[in-house]
Amino acid sequence: MFEQLYRQRVELTKIIEGHIGQDGSHMTAIPSLSFSRYSNETGPNYGVYKPSLCIVIQGMKEVLLSQERFQYGPADYLVASVKLPITGQVTEASSQVPYLALKLEFTSSQILEVLRESEMGVDKKENPKRGMYVSKIEPSLLDAVTRLARLLDNPTDIPVLAPLIMKEIIYRVLQGEHGGMLKQIAIEGSSTHQISDVIEHIMNNHEKSFKIEELAEIANMSVSSLHRHFKEVTAMSPIQFQKQLRLQEARSLLLSESADAADVAFRVGYESPSQFSREYSRMFGLPPKEDIKHLRENYDKTINA
Repeated sequence: MFEQLYRQRVELTKIIEGHIGQDGSHMTAIPSLSFSRYSNETGPNYGVYKPSLCIVIQGMKEVLLSQERFQYGPADYLVASVKLPITGQVTEASSQVPYLALKLEFTSSQILEVLRESEMGVDKKENPKRGMYVSKIEPSLLDAVTRLARLLDNPTDIPVLAPLIMKEIIYRVLQGEHGGMLKQIAIEGSSTHQISDVIEHIMNNHEKSFKIEELAEIANMSVSSLHRHFKEVTAMSPIQFQKQLRLQEARSLLLSESADAADVAFRVGYESPSQFSREYSRMFGLPPKEDIKHLRENYDKTINA
């Protein structure tokens, strides 16, 4: 088993290095598959994970969901079963042994298709669990991922074979130790599926204020059940979830535009620029103006290195 995993990692290392020549995250010719490479440990990166499978081939990574830490390396894989605002950080990398990883995104409809074809049992009444988990990787899963990555060397095979291998990968994840968490997201009527609807609503309307009763109606739950189930899945309350989305969007706008912090605060839904500045500093460690200056200076150093 260990020899098989080692050989698969060696092959994946060659494939990733052969298809990306520089540090960063890069999409591939296979839809929903991306590769990452970093020659150094990174500072915190903020973003939203879509439902996805993440595998580290070399190095180590840490993902923070609210106050929960998920650490994983070559022996593990991480799954996000719903959209989640996270903080990610490469914690082990060097120029000699760079951090190498891949991410494969999938949809609930793809999961549902596999569930139907495999006739896996699903309990709609099962209580929702955290929408992110780390499991030990199995050779059967890594074998399917390796075969998917191999298709990059034969692009004409991708349209026909990639969807088939994707189904196998999802099947292997569903068979895994925590596969039940992923099953729930695809089943209409399950608590996890209902919470996913609420997550989607908040993400699409994060700049707007909402009443918790409105979200409970979307989920078809009582207010108390919504609070409990939402926190079980996301590790945060709906308000905290919205706040993270707003602050991430604000940072992105400040980086991409020459906009005033107060203007951006209003655009992402804050009524008070001072409250925005306080919460921004709490999340990112610096006030908006200083943070953006620091990010741009670091970017320029990386480009000119």
